[in-house]
Amino acid sequence: MRLLAAAAFAALAACASQGAPDAPAQYQSLAAPTPAGVATKVGQTSDGQNVTVKKGTKFAVELVGTPTAGFLWRIVEKPGFLEPVGEYGGPTSAAQLEPGYAGGNHWEAFLFDVTGTGEGELRFQQGRAWEEGEDGEGAVYSVYVFAEE
Repeated sequence: MRLLAAAAFAALAACASQGAPDAPAQYQSLAAPTPAGVATKVGQTSDGQNVTVKKGTKFAVELVGTPTAGFLWRIVEKPGFLEPVGEYGGPTSAAQLEPGYAGGNHWEAFLFDVTGTGEGELRFQQGRAWEEGEDGEGAVYSVYVFAEE
């Protein structure tokens, strides 16, 4: 019996010396994949603020959303001097690059050409396409844009 107890103790000691399994890796946040040539960009922290852009430049609005759950940002108001020329996006965390990762927040970004001068509100609303018409639902983001020569 003592021999059996000693063998069991030795087996447990061998397991304990291997240590605990590795802790999950810490994943870094990823910046939005801003295209080359963007002169001015704003994001969530600029909500409700003023932004000044130059005529003839590119301007980007980079928002974090949850498109995997159907929540998409859309433009609901824009000044005439901002011409939408594209959208881009990407993961917000390096974890989203791992095989099998699903869901999470993503960058949803909008690219504009500044085609003239003036001022006006640029406003976005987040919602699901199949829930259209439910104004006041979902997050809202806006900046007041001044376009100069």
